[in-house]
Amino acid sequence: MQHPHDLLPRHALALIALAAALCAPAQATSPIEPTASAALQGKQAVGQGLLRIWGFEVYDASLWAAPGFDAPRFAAQRFGLELHYRRAFAGRDIAQRSIDEMRGIGALAPEQAARWQQAMGALFPDVKPGDRILGLHVPGSGARFYLNGRLLGEIADEAFSARFFGIWLSPATSQPRLREALITQARR
Repeated sequence: MQHPHDLLPRHALALIALAAALCAPAQATSPIEPTASAALQGKQAVGQGLLRIWGFEVYDASLWAAPGFDAPRFAAQRFGLELHYRRAFAGRDIAQRSIDEMRGIGALAPEQAARWQQAMGALFPDVKPGDRILGLHVPGSGARFYLNGRLLGEIADEAFSARFFGIWLSPATSQPRLREALITQARR
């Protein structure tokens, strides 16, 4: 009798294993909070801005961090970045745009880009105007994502998390005015 795994092509098994590894909880340094409000406990809004592309309002962004947030060292600190969408987007398009923005910050190996895009594509939902996605950067663990306050899941890869949040916080961002709006209050 054939084992059920024998019915799947080997590459399908490899993709399933990879997706499970990328989305499974890591050896987290802190418990995974089930809600965005729990994840943001002790954080305050330190900056806000609107992303506008070709005159279209895309989303409002808010940076949530503890007092003393140091923007140049963002990858070493726990913080949240919330996007309040003003337009509808497919989750797979958000994942593709994220990879494009990550490449703009610095080179990505094709295999790494494919892994990260697949992980985001499996996790990111389609959004409609009014939806909120909170990304939580957890140093030593990775990135956790919440939709409208509820946990979506985690990408347990610290390098992914630093590069992903660099889309908004890196000096090499494609949106320097939005970065400035997000980090201005943190400087005070």
